[in-house]
Amino acid sequence: MIPFMDEDFLLHTDTARVLFHDAAKDMPIYDYHCHLIPVQIAENKQFRSVTELMLGGDHYKWRLMLACGADESLIRGDGDDRDKFRAFAASLQRAIGNPVYHWTHLELQRVFGIYDVLNEKSADAIYDKATAMLQQDDFRAQGLIDRFNVHTLCTTDDPVDDLHFHKQIADAGTLKARVLPAFRPDKAINIDRAGYHDYIRQLEKVSGVSIHGVEDVLEALESRIDYFHSCGARLSDHALDTVPFCKPDKGRADKAFKAAMAGKPVKDKNAECYKTLLLVSLGELYSKRGWTQQYHIAAMRNNNSAMFRACGPDVGFDSIDDEPVALKLSRLLDAQADKDALPKTILYSLNAAANSAIASMTGNFQQSGIQGKIQMGSAWWFLDNKNGMTEQLKNLCDMGVLANFVGMLTDSRSFISYPRHEYFRRILCSFIGDLVEKGEYPDDIEFLKTVVQDISFNNALRYFNM
Repeated sequence: MIPFMDEDFLLHTDTARVLFHDAAKDMPIYDYHCHLIPVQIAENKQFRSVTELMLGGDHYKWRLMLACGADESLIRGDGDDRDKFRAFAASLQRAIGNPVYHWTHLELQRVFGIYDVLNEKSADAIYDKATAMLQQDDFRAQGLIDRFNVHTLCTTDDPVDDLHFHKQIADAGTLKARVLPAFRPDKAINIDRAGYHDYIRQLEKVSGVSIHGVEDVLEALESRIDYFHSCGARLSDHALDTVPFCKPDKGRADKAFKAAMAGKPVKDKNAECYKTLLLVSLGELYSKRGWTQQYHIAAMRNNNSAMFRACGPDVGFDSIDDEPVALKLSRLLDAQADKDALPKTILYSLNAAANSAIASMTGNFQQSGIQGKIQMGSAWWFLDNKNGMTEQLKNLCDMGVLANFVGMLTDSRSFISYPRHEYFRRILCSFIGDLVEKGEYPDDIEFLKTVVQDISFNNALRYFNM
């Protein structure tokens, strides 16, 4: 019997073990998309308990607890920290095969040196030991980041953000990792969602641009792009839950804008024209500045209306959308490429059924002189597990170039999510090891070490060029 999560966890061949231990394991981390809160980094937050650190803001763990019937006060509510941790432990031991089970034990091992299995019996002892360790200065927010050899992390930031805390972090110089902003203009694009009018007034204020139509929206966004660029940003990020495309039409886009600002319903086709015009134009602005754009596709958000009203967004009530993406995504990318203004682009799909379409799409828009300009992004959200990552790697191999892949990201609000990079690297090494030991790729171990080091870190360093 293989021991539980020992040093060779997920590494079932000799080749996999060599690749991980000798090449991938100690590479730095380039976390080019996360949701860490900049003020918590800047103020070097100290966590009151392992519950706050491990469960605070982690909707993966909240979903698991709710599925096991835990009381809401112990999930997103104001229950006692110890009771919350006990409830999580009771739920976790039922989650056989769930990635959260593996992530949690990697977190306990790598952060606290705790190798005990977390369950109802061990919960109190683990809670006490981990919470006591969190009172030490090197277990504050910055110490946790440094512990994992993070080279760069990119937060997710709205165009109206002043980036004050990014500047504070850079000026203090106490953190080894670079903390850079990433531009997330969803609220300016989602013209058909509540709050658009108020958001445009905010954008108007911070940009100094008087906004009366779609061209003014773009002018205001360009001014914010320039500001973000001056603060080190070289990345944008778009939540395209469904991919829009309509032949760009300024007249229809302006009709959508005027309706939204007047508080009237926006016709679907006009809204799609507005979104398309903005996305194509933003792509051109990114391209001029050498930025990379990221498209996160196929999330179905806020499914539970009652819980959305009670708790707001991003608290565990989202799922996978299955709307077709290929045709409109092709037209959207082509509209940018046709203007010679398609920036480097990473495409993520939450729907595994679309992986082959996404992987094949990248080949349509590659460019001479840029290695892997259009990337199939890492397995994301509901897919960042052993099966999802393996399938993503298979699709990437089948239709792309594995060695060009920019690798893993955390996409997390948690300061202890970095063991997910280790989890990915183990799966990557196992995947390549299987190909070698089945005779499907030569046993060129030195070259393969270079490949896994590139995917773990070097490719991202070169690709983003920040």
